[in-house]
Amino acid sequence: MSVTDTPPLQSPGSGDTGADDRISPPVSTAGAHGGVKGLLERHALLLLLVAVAAFFSFNPASGDIFFTQQNASVLLGNQATVALLALAVILPLVCGYFDFSLGAIAATSTVLTAGLMSFNDLPLGLAMTVGIGVGVLIGGLNGLLVTRFGLNSFVTTLGMATLLGGLIQWYTGGQAIVNGLDPRLAQFGSTTLLGVPQVVYVVALIAALLWYLLAQTPFGRGLYAIGSNPRSAALVGIRVQRSVWTTFVLAGALAGLVGVLALARSGSATADPGTGLLFPALAAAFLGATAVRPGFFNVVGTIIGVLFVSVSVSGLTLSGASTWASPVFNGAALLVAVGLSHYLGRSRGVRTT
Repeated sequence: MSVTDTPPLQSPGSGDTGADDRISPPVSTAGAHGGVKGLLERHALLLLLVAVAAFFSFNPASGDIFFTQQNASVLLGNQATVALLALAVILPLVCGYFDFSLGAIAATSTVLTAGLMSFNDLPLGLAMTVGIGVGVLIGGLNGLLVTRFGLNSFVTTLGMATLLGGLIQWYTGGQAIVNGLDPRLAQFGSTTLLGVPQVVYVVALIAALLWYLLAQTPFGRGLYAIGSNPRSAALVGIRVQRSVWTTFVLAGALAGLVGVLALARSGSATADPGTGLLFPALAAAFLGATAVRPGFFNVVGTIIGVLFVSVSVSGLTLSGASTWASPVFNGAALLVAVGLSHYLGRSRGVRTT
């Protein structure tokens, strides 16, 4: 697992990155990591999540509200978009690339979907399609710049995020879009099914599909091989450039859907550039790389990471923590998670930079 940018591809179609010539197994662990130690390592984050939830449930300052069905429903609904964006984040990361534009893509999808309904009277279905489609186009452009032209993904996607933030300000005039939205979208975002917000079921379905793609298909195993050693992946017949480009496209599509779901949950679109959504997603993604399959970005671990971050922040908030507690916790969790995932990747012989 690479936690920094992979060197640019050397020539069109070759997939040669100048890395070493060893492919690490993407979905298995060495025998030295088996037994009780390996079991604890794989499930440490889940056990920590249970411990944190138990602490805030019995803490007098938060217990009366924290351990209730209503709080659980609100927490799951509010974190659905973070969870889906975290799943988008891990797609390029599996191959060794960052995409820092995903939060901005989600924000662009939100304001564009809302604006097309409010300013141009487009029907809901068409506005949603355009919002998600823009995510696909931007993801495809990011992937093209990184794979075909060999640009650094960190700088490229950070620049794209800055560009999109400026376009959002221009499009909205710095004002929230509230009027003219189809009420069915907000109704979907606020409705629960069996006590669980409907948006959570959307995220659960996509998570299941993404888990199958990454863990059970040759394409997914090829992505892990690229993340471990792109040169060797190319030598065994994996189309490195096309695969990496596809991860950027899929990530952009998911970010576009995040924007639509965020609009459904909030009922309005603001000029926010999406940064506040990206960093919790990054923290969850890197925390997820320390769980279930330590050293590798994975879907189940990412969901556990989202729950850990959200439960911790919710508990701190209900306990009376100041507003600075949330960004401090997210930042600290991201730093710790990056360090742990880097260590776990090296301990399994996975290429890190």
